Amino acid sequence: MTHIQKLTVKGYKSIAALVDFELRPLNVLIGANGAGKSNFIGLFRFLASVVGDNFAVDVQKRGGPETLLHYGSKVTPQMSIDIRFSGTEGVTGVYENGYRITLAATQDNRLIFAREEPTVRGAGYASPKVYSLGAGHDTARIRSDKDSPSATVSRYVLDKLQIWRQYHFHDTGDTAAVKRIHAVNDNLRLKPDAANLAAYLRKLKTTPIFESSYDRIVETIRRVAPFFGDFLFRDDAGEFIELEWTERGRPDTPWKAHVLSDGTLRFICLTTLLLQPKSLLPDTLLIDEPELGLHPFAINLLADMLQEAAESKQVIVSTQSVELLNAFQPEDVVVVQREEDASVFKRLDKAALSDWLADDYSLGELWKRNILGGRPGS
Repeated sequence: MTHIQKLTVKGYKSIAALVDFELRPLNVLIGANGAGKSNFIGLFRFLASVVGDNFAVDVQKRGGPETLLHYGSKVTPQMSIDIRFSGTEGVTGVYENGYRITLAATQDNRLIFAREEPTVRGAGYASPKVYSLGAGHDTARIRSDKDSPSATVSRYVLDKLQIWRQYHFHDTGDTAAVKRIHAVNDNLRLKPDAANLAAYLRKLKTTPIFESSYDRIVETIRRVAPFFGDFLFRDDAGEFIELEWTERGRPDTPWKAHVLSDGTLRFICLTTLLLQPKSLLPDTLLIDEPELGLHPFAINLLADMLQEAAESKQVIVSTQSVELLNAFQPEDVVVVQREEDASVFKRLDKAALSDWLADDYSLGELWKRNILGGRPGS
């Protein structure tokens, strides 16, 4: 498994300067509204856009450089990102890849590359070897780097820049994607908004090597929703499918997704995501405030699933839930707060909290007492 090892960000939205920030298998961001938690998680979606096919268009859709740069281009004329990945075993030993970019604002409201550099560090090398892909372009050259001396490194770096996936299951309204009819063969991966949930669950149930994961998903849902029986998959579904389910003890009466409460439907999405076979999960999962609308008992189960996922994958999650925070260790938690008009990120130190923890205070209680920071006005 490859995971994000270290990150440096300067000039992106509320993040003025985040230098050599280390990421663990489990990273739980806490903080007040507007502190910068969502900007941190959104950074990875932005970075995926940087190396995508339509970066120039995506910049405009996001509001242009004035929205993306810290307090606009007059204050911050450019941003830089340096991301490094965990070591990978290769033919010549362990090597580490990275990607460095600087994006500068132009007078015609674009972002262009002032620097683009894939990097590699082999076993025994104190510093990485850096390859320059030039400057002045508005589309990432790492995608088209095929014949140059850096082509092999670019290919490996580009692969690693696609290890993460952000999930957002907040929309459970009448027109939510998860409630719509979709193609039965749309089941390669669970979509970020669970738009293909029914097709994906059907694949898990009908694939022998995935069936145990499906059974575990259903049993976990029943712990939160005891009335839930099972998902319903029709033999004559044809090319399209929608989410259907039955009540426990009443297998002959089908119900559709719109009958489920918002919290139950979100929990179903989260459970499917986190308990699916590990081989189908991306290496890094990003989830923004997954506790929204969940009962405290469901939040406790969610915490268990997040911790289990972090045993084999990397998890980055933001939360404002005291109940969820209580389930984690101090070293898993990153406090985000605004200082001098910029987001500051600080990982908790268990030793520094030892006296409080020895008195049986939970992390949630310490957060409510503003001992940890990350509260409004702190």
